[in-house]
Amino acid sequence: MESIGMPVVVASSARKAALTTRIRWLVAATISYNVVEASVALTEGARVSSSALIGFGLDSVIEVSSAAAVAWQFAGRDPRAREKVALRVIAFSFFALAGYVAVDAVRSLLGVGEARHSMVGIGLAAASLVIMPVLSAAQRRAGRELGSASAVADSKQTLLCTYLSAVLLVGLLLNSLF
Repeated sequence: MESIGMPVVVASSARKAALTTRIRWLVAATISYNVVEASVALTEGARVSSSALIGFGLDSVIEVSSAAAVAWQFAGRDPRAREKVALRVIAFSFFALAGYVAVDAVRSLLGVGEARHSMVGIGLAAASLVIMPVLSAAQRRAGRELGSASAVADSKQTLLCTYLSAVLLVGLLLNSLF
């Protein structure tokens, strides 16, 4: 009986290890991409006076903090023991993003700053619109299967970046056209 039960436990442990490794890789990819995204968006946003691009860059910084919390969680021996702290950091990052969006919306309504055309920004938003949903879906699947609320929450933060990418792309295209 024990030999029959062993493969199930080994398979479960092996699967958990594989999912943990997958989440680590996805988080590393998310952090890497968002560091590049933030650098490009902030630099280009400053160059063309685009608060939308600057906001997108700041969102990328916030997303890095969320993914870094999950990376920290899964770097430990017992990721479950670190999950509450990681979830708090992710929750804070959601509030930080909401605060920035509110401030940026008020600035836009007040007509602060005229943004110039930016092909770099359009390319960045288009690339993010392709890359972010793939990262989000993969991390969400792995997080759900592993039972990690923080991995799932971070995947939702990445999904928000997808929506912001779409809004940014539309805004930059309209700005270029009109």
